[in-house]
Amino acid sequence: MKVSDLMARDVETLDRNDTLSLAEDLMKMKRLRHLPVTDEGKLAGIISQRDLFHAGLSTAMGFGTKAKGEFLKTVLVKEIMTENVVTVASTADVKAAAQLMLKKKIGCLPVMDNGELVGLISESDIIRIVAES
Repeated sequence: MKVSDLMARDVETLDRNDTLSLAEDLMKMKRLRHLPVTDEGKLAGIISQRDLFHAGLSTAMGFGTKAKGEFLKTVLVKEIMTENVVTVASTADVKAAAQLMLKKKIGCLPVMDNGELVGLISESDIIRIVAES
């Protein structure tokens, strides 16, 4: 089975100059855990729920929900995104993609073909196929 058989094709992305509040809103509304970050249409990074959690630690410092929201409006995605993104080709074997995620301890892989973001495969996609087979 190839990555292209499982990957999500309609991938939500953020621009590197978007705010973390937009990232948080997108993740909540669309029930996403990872968002690729683009710069002029090219993959520049990735942001995860965990990244947002760490950036939002202001809540743990005594801020309320409103103050946390205001704080997240002041931080740009590029300030916390992971820049050296591990990717996979759509033609790669799903087993190889799963092994790469395990080795790198990451929850998803942006799928790149010819330098273009064409999808996203996550550990949930792989678990779903195992559970259904």
